[in-house]
Amino acid sequence: MTNATTDTFRALHAEGIFAMPNPWDRGTGRTLEAMGFKAVATTSAGFGRAIGKDDYAISRDELVDHVAELTSVLTIPLNVDSEQLFPNDDGGIAETVRLLADAGAAGCSIEDFDPARSAIDPIDVATGRVAEAVAACAEHDLVLTARAENHLHGAGGLDDTIERLVAYRDAGAEVVYAPGLSDEADIERVVTETGIAVNVLAMPNTPSLDALGSLGVRRMSAGSGLYIAAQRAFKDAATAFAGE
Repeated sequence: MTNATTDTFRALHAEGIFAMPNPWDRGTGRTLEAMGFKAVATTSAGFGRAIGKDDYAISRDELVDHVAELTSVLTIPLNVDSEQLFPNDDGGIAETVRLLADAGAAGCSIEDFDPARSAIDPIDVATGRVAEAVAACAEHDLVLTARAENHLHGAGGLDDTIERLVAYRDAGAEVVYAPGLSDEADIERVVTETGIAVNVLAMPNTPSLDALGSLGVRRMSAGSGLYIAAQRAFKDAATAFAGE
């Protein structure tokens, strides 16, 4: 099975670096495409909050419907922030990947943070799930990004992060991602020691896109950053509207 945008998405990771912002509805998706971005990604936190929920609170059906809505108005590749790929839902990881592919996604991610326990999964459990996702993504032609969340949640140092990313690479992930890294030396170690495409999350102290490119990073995403900025502007405008 092939998806029309997957080859385009995969090719973007072959050389250089590209910015991948994160819309949370059809309007923001269309705006970002019109601005010339080559790919976009969903944001679990941004989408959840936009529908009155929160990060880790949306259902698989809500996510799949959201992906279908976005791809109905986009011609560029869409990557999906799919948390743990809903391993406990009917059909587990494999069924989630199938549903996302059918909804038009070009790629998806899997992370090793378990919100039910508020803890990072053991590396063997997490790697096994990455391997499941790799097999499903190969069947449905999606680019898989494997995420090590321990650095973001303060649950391990850089060595542990790299150990996890290397294990996920060896399980077949095409892209690796450790949100929360901002130090250039740390990022360069991740790039060098994993040897595959690396995504970096843009934060206030993150190096510029050009600087990340010079370190060998292939992709920079915004996470919920654009949603947070939009909410801040919305609140400021509402405050001014009220004359406060």
